[in-house]
Amino acid sequence: MAENLKSMKLNDLRELAKSLNIKSITKYSKDELISLIETVKEDSNSKNLNNLSQENQNLKNNSQQANYQENTNKDTIEIKGLLEVLPDGYGFIRTNKFESGDNDVFVSPTQIRRFKLKTGDYIKGLIRPSGDEKEKFPPLIYVLGLNGHSPENAYKRNDFETLKPIYPTHLIDLEDEKEHISNRMINMIAPIGKGQRGLIVSPPKTGKTTIIKNIANAIEKNHPEIKIFILLIDERPEEVTDIERSVNKFTEGRDQLYKTEIIASTFDEQLENHARLSEMTLERAKRLVEEGKDVVILLDSITRMARAYNILTPSSGKTLSGGLDPIALHKPKRFFGAARNIEEGGSLTILATCLVDTGSRMDDMIYEEFKGTGNMELHLDRSLSEMRIFPAINILKSGTRRDDLLLDEETREAFVKVRRMNKDTKEEDSLPQLIKLFENSKNNEELLKIIKKI
Repeated sequence: MAENLKSMKLNDLRELAKSLNIKSITKYSKDELISLIETVKEDSNSKNLNNLSQENQNLKNNSQQANYQENTNKDTIEIKGLLEVLPDGYGFIRTNKFESGDNDVFVSPTQIRRFKLKTGDYIKGLIRPSGDEKEKFPPLIYVLGLNGHSPENAYKRNDFETLKPIYPTHLIDLEDEKEHISNRMINMIAPIGKGQRGLIVSPPKTGKTTIIKNIANAIEKNHPEIKIFILLIDERPEEVTDIERSVNKFTEGRDQLYKTEIIASTFDEQLENHARLSEMTLERAKRLVEEGKDVVILLDSITRMARAYNILTPSSGKTLSGGLDPIALHKPKRFFGAARNIEEGGSLTILATCLVDTGSRMDDMIYEEFKGTGNMELHLDRSLSEMRIFPAINILKSGTRRDDLLLDEETREAFVKVRRMNKDTKEEDSLPQLIKLFENSKNNEELLKIIKKI
């Protein structure tokens, strides 16, 4: 453009400058006029480009709005549920919690890639009922929301595996009622923090189910910000009903997100169902943690989960004592190992029961493989339960790593004193005395004062 302007006469340049609304054109030399004309034209082009970009954005927004209106105006139905992405790339929205059913919704691979959808995402969307009998499941045609937010938020979230794990630093306070002595004992003996990875080591008939129910109720009452999942694998149907009726006592009026959910696969279900529900529960918990939420999974039991994977996993050719294939433990360990406190915010706490003294060598081997992988252990004692002493907690064997991050110095010193007093005494003699101390005090604060005087 500069070459063309230089070839023009001064009078012609002045006419051009006048048409561009440049003032006082007679006082400028030819070179100054050329420079001014170039500047004005560049500014004009930039403005036109900005206007064009804004028009394109408006067209895009109008197109999205038109797309939404087009979809909503054609007998659409709003649905919501949890997404399960299958290995082939497509997925299904499970509208009946975690269970597959006839009302599931098909999600295409294109939509999964576009919104970066993952298993465990809670999706709200639109479907159009299909008149085609060949289509068993209606397809998702529009995504309205993702985990309670706009679908665009999926691009901003971090992957769970990239989040930095640290030791638990915030205590989950289980102290709720005076008669729930087990919760008060756990608070002192083996405190649970947000992000704890704990094992409840339990022989049969030692009260592990009661402890799980008490823990769930205490968290509901004291920590409304925590989402609880109770995962029951290979359990008896009547036990599932009992737990369902014992939880959600303190969640009335809360959003569904913060209500306790029971996910159960009873012993009469297929082993594939055990594995699928376990993986769905874990993925759902991860999606919540990615958003900075605090989640607790109470698993009963990791032993039966490992048994299911031992049958489902193709044989590696190596077998441990009791018929346990070491490869079969990979997924149960991945499940248990997902528990962590996240430095950036959020946490996943997993408390899993582990069966011992069942008469099965495989169960003992599973415990040996998981022993040491957690950072908290609560041991229940069969000899105590046989004498009808409950809670049947073995004080000396139970404990939490780095409990100094969870308890104040006064509480730690008090319980160290109790441990030392009971070191040379049988559990069946020392525990009833400790239980009496708990019964004679309203709360742990009062108990500390009593222990100091002993």
